[in-house]
Amino acid sequence: MRNSTLLVLGVSAAALAAGMFMPGWLTFLLTLALAKGLVVLGLLLLMKAGLVSFGQGLYYCLGAYCVGIAGEYLETQNALFLMIIAVIVCVALAAVIGLLLCRYRDIFFAMFSMAFSMILYGVLVKSSAFGSSDGFNVKPPLLFGWTPTGESGPLMAYGLAVVAVTIVGVFVWNYLRSPMGYVGEAVRENEIRVEYLGASVKRIIYIKYLLAAGMAGLGGAITALAAGHIDPEMAYWTTSGEFVFIALMGGTGHVAGPVLGAVLFELIRTYAFQISPYTWQMILGIALLAIILYLPKGVWSLIERVTKGKTS
Repeated sequence: MRNSTLLVLGVSAAALAAGMFMPGWLTFLLTLALAKGLVVLGLLLLMKAGLVSFGQGLYYCLGAYCVGIAGEYLETQNALFLMIIAVIVCVALAAVIGLLLCRYRDIFFAMFSMAFSMILYGVLVKSSAFGSSDGFNVKPPLLFGWTPTGESGPLMAYGLAVVAVTIVGVFVWNYLRSPMGYVGEAVRENEIRVEYLGASVKRIIYIKYLLAAGMAGLGGAITALAAGHIDPEMAYWTTSGEFVFIALMGGTGHVAGPVLGAVLFELIRTYAFQISPYTWQMILGIALLAIILYLPKGVWSLIERVTKGKTS
């Protein structure tokens, strides 16, 4: 366990150091990828319990709008404070919606979660106060009184993303190895037996849903800080579909899978759009199809095969 923690810290330190030398476009791309990786880490918790949510865009968008609205009406630009607000608001909303969703499974859970996300999308599109379908710009953030300018702006958001992914990743790793994490997999295998053992399945799913909402809100907040602009498309069902896409691409066998999948997704989409601006979705679809056929457990399974081959 200690060696794993040191390895994670070493990789995070190397990623932060690499940010000093990367071009601005790559720093921005990786920041967005890491932010989406946070959302998919929360989705991983639900998928481990046998649930697929097509509504994580709800909290991703809400977290971003919390940053923009709080910066506008509370007149604060403190990045850490804005991120905390985003997480609290998303968890508070999930505490209400989760009371309903924890009663449903399979396609019903997926469709209900997507429905709530589309409700937020409809409200934001019709709301002229928040820019309607165009959205609005986010004020430049501050970090401990420091206002980044020029090339320092993307670097600050990138640093926050790396630190957030590290902390959340370590938390999810320990959570999945805890009794609560293992019982989630038991729910996926046989929900009735878990109830017979005296555990509340609804309570287990409810807690996972709250955690997933908080992580999605944090990812949305970092996206808002990095991009400097937010719009209702962040809550649209295709955005939630991207998170499921990333989860399948990276794999759910390890905590690093969602992060690896998010980075790979952003790289493929960027170069696919550059090569073929009108058919880039087809290239993404072909990439996912190839992964499903040859790496059904995701890209991370390939890394596991290589590492096991070296150790043996």
